[in-house]
Amino acid sequence: MGKRLITQRRGKASPVHANPSHRHLGAIKHPKVPSNTTGVVTDIVHAPGRSAPVAMVKIKNGKPVLVIAAEGTSVGQMLTFTTSELKPGNLAYLHMIPEGTPIYNIEAQPGDGGKFVRAAGTAAFVVTREQGRVQVRLPSGQFKNLHPSCRATIGVVAGGGQGDKPLAKAGKVHHKYRSKGALFPRVRGVAKNPVDHPHGGGNAHRKEGKPTTLKRGTPPGRNVGHIAARRTGIRKG
Repeated sequence: MGKRLITQRRGKASPVHANPSHRHLGAIKHPKVPSNTTGVVTDIVHAPGRSAPVAMVKIKNGKPVLVIAAEGTSVGQMLTFTTSELKPGNLAYLHMIPEGTPIYNIEAQPGDGGKFVRAAGTAAFVVTREQGRVQVRLPSGQFKNLHPSCRATIGVVAGGGQGDKPLAKAGKVHHKYRSKGALFPRVRGVAKNPVDHPHGGGNAHRKEGKPTTLKRGTPPGRNVGHIAARRTGIRKG
């Protein structure tokens, strides 16, 4: 019997594929505090499991919280949570933020702590307000209509340009992805043997020997290729 598929081995969370907790400083969410609560940045630290630096904030009469640092954040800086003061690093409701303002760590639902735009150097922009929703343009170019009571941090995520320096060799790429629990290198299925992947095998050719369009409930051992594809092939017309 051959080796297990990569997807199955990763699900087992063996040491090779595990993402240890020591790489993550803790849950980084918007704190649930009263409006106009202030805090001071006590330190800016590196979190191995993410690309952006993390700021440690001591809230007045509260415990320290972790927030994704905004570009320009410094130790000793005062941050205000759920405020109308639109300064980089402050937290505000979407209905308070003017159009064209850069924001990040945006909530998908009010109170969830932030889901969108959390990578280094990224920012979204408030586009418009209509029919009780706030339209936001994400870094991907996609537009999302969100609830006005969703919160977001003002500014651009710190750490921009961290990917500009060439990695130069495969070893550095290995360590980069290793720290984030990502898979590297990613070998094509058609380049493997039949025992290692459903697309493997073939005598002197690189073509899958069977259809790659699979239904949604396919078992994990076969769940590769076009999963529940709406359509395949070249679009005509």
